[in-house]
Amino acid sequence: MNNPLLILAGLAALMTGVFFSAGAFAADAAPKSINVPAVTMFIAFVALTLFITYWAAQRTRTAKDFYAAGGNITGFQNGLALAGDYMSAASFLGIAGLVYANGFDGLIYSIGFLVGWPIMLFMLAEKLRNLGKYTFADVASYRLSQIPIRTVAAVSSLVVVLMYLIAQMVGAGKLIEVLFGLPYTYAVVIVGVLMIIYVTFGGMLATTWVQIIKAILLLSGATFMALAVMYSFGFDFNAMFTKAIEISPKHDAIMAPGSLIHDPITAISLGLALMFGVAGLPHILMRFFTVTNAKEARRSVFVATGFIGYFYVLTFIIGFGAIIMVSTNPAYLDAAHKLIGGNNMAAIHLSQAIGGNLFLGFISAVAFATILAVVSGLTLAGASAVSHDLYASAFRHGRVDEKTEMRASRYATIALGIVAIFLGIAFENQNIAFMVGLAFAVAASANFPILFLAIYWKNLTTRGAVAGGLGGLLTAVTLVVLSKTVWVDVFHFTAPIVPYKDPAIFSMPVAFFMAWFFSVTDKSARAIQERALFHAQYVRSETGIGAEEAAKH
Repeated sequence: MNNPLLILAGLAALMTGVFFSAGAFAADAAPKSINVPAVTMFIAFVALTLFITYWAAQRTRTAKDFYAAGGNITGFQNGLALAGDYMSAASFLGIAGLVYANGFDGLIYSIGFLVGWPIMLFMLAEKLRNLGKYTFADVASYRLSQIPIRTVAAVSSLVVVLMYLIAQMVGAGKLIEVLFGLPYTYAVVIVGVLMIIYVTFGGMLATTWVQIIKAILLLSGATFMALAVMYSFGFDFNAMFTKAIEISPKHDAIMAPGSLIHDPITAISLGLALMFGVAGLPHILMRFFTVTNAKEARRSVFVATGFIGYFYVLTFIIGFGAIIMVSTNPAYLDAAHKLIGGNNMAAIHLSQAIGGNLFLGFISAVAFATILAVVSGLTLAGASAVSHDLYASAFRHGRVDEKTEMRASRYATIALGIVAIFLGIAFENQNIAFMVGLAFAVAASANFPILFLAIYWKNLTTRGAVAGGLGGLLTAVTLVVLSKTVWVDVFHFTAPIVPYKDPAIFSMPVAFFMAWFFSVTDKSARAIQERALFHAQYVRSETGIGAEEAAKH
């Protein structure tokens, strides 16, 4: 590890941010006053995270250190880190923005995000820890042919990671744009550079501790915001809702379902994506390999569920608080009477309305921390798919040393960071909670069916897994591209070809059907052997014993 290079890279990123900030303010003929507390806290957090990365780099020597933090994270620590992964820009900025714009219906995302965790707790957490090593492809390919399964798993993981990254990059860009007055493009570039630094040098250990610190800060800040909103109404929810109905241009409609989701197909499709997508997110699944045993894996899910559920209650209060305290304040509205920075900035503006510039600085720094931590985890998951699943396992057939594999992972990190920057610029005007919903849909369609069947269905074969994974992935991606999200908003065609934005209701059945059909019709010798190995896999998934001992049982 080249420590001086790490220090120089960190300083370069900081100098880039300061340079662009100064340039933006200097170029403004009538510059706004600089929010000194916000800028100070922002820079302080970046410095803190770079120090954590430096510390982690000293302890990242092997592939296990890089991908799984050495497997030494406790259940409580991993639970906080899991909560940190989930309390992303989509949760804090996106859901608060959806509640601000749509009222009660904005809560559908937070409910959907939350209900996926019991599935993870009771069906997957322990078995993942016992069967896997670094990625969920380790589990999916445990008794199946390595190369095709890992290739499909890596490709689907990369698609999910990139879609999830879009939301985080958009949130970061908008946040820095509002906070510093920077052009959106420069803001996205700065985030991309910092993300590359964290993952390239610190690996999973740095990413985990950044997540833990961020989760604590975010929960603290959101709690203060929610308490401040409720205090102004004497902790009376009815009084808060009554005031919001009075102020909102939608009036009573904000307390009724239907303003965000208009038809049952979309509602069911979104629900399926949010419920089962969490069990297919590669950066979430990777976290179960950082703990010492299956018991700690279960504990981490339990801890994460509690923190996440509490946080989503807070975002609901924050969204309604923004309707009351932000939507009627001209200081936060542009000439068209729309929220400066878009609806995603509702929580940021509310922080200033509640606590002035000092609290705005804190919440802005925490929101930025949220985004940096999540994009680091996503990038690490994407890089591991490229280096561990594609390069080391599929292309080199396992004949690669750890040093070479880690170097490949770092190259993949740089490439993913560059791609994420371009995608963040292209999708600038999308709601970030909605974009995460699409990532969940792809995860629920491509990753979850194969992972679930690989663990629980003895008749799954390599042919069925490949067909199901590709079928779900291609169906989901095709439907997303042909929907309004991409076909109209990105490609600027007049009307979408597919009327539904959420593909899960169509793509999940395709994945399960193709996996079933191509498995039951597979009569090859390899398929017979793969079915016979199911019992050994089951023993190991239940006990965690080694592969040789499982085969003897």
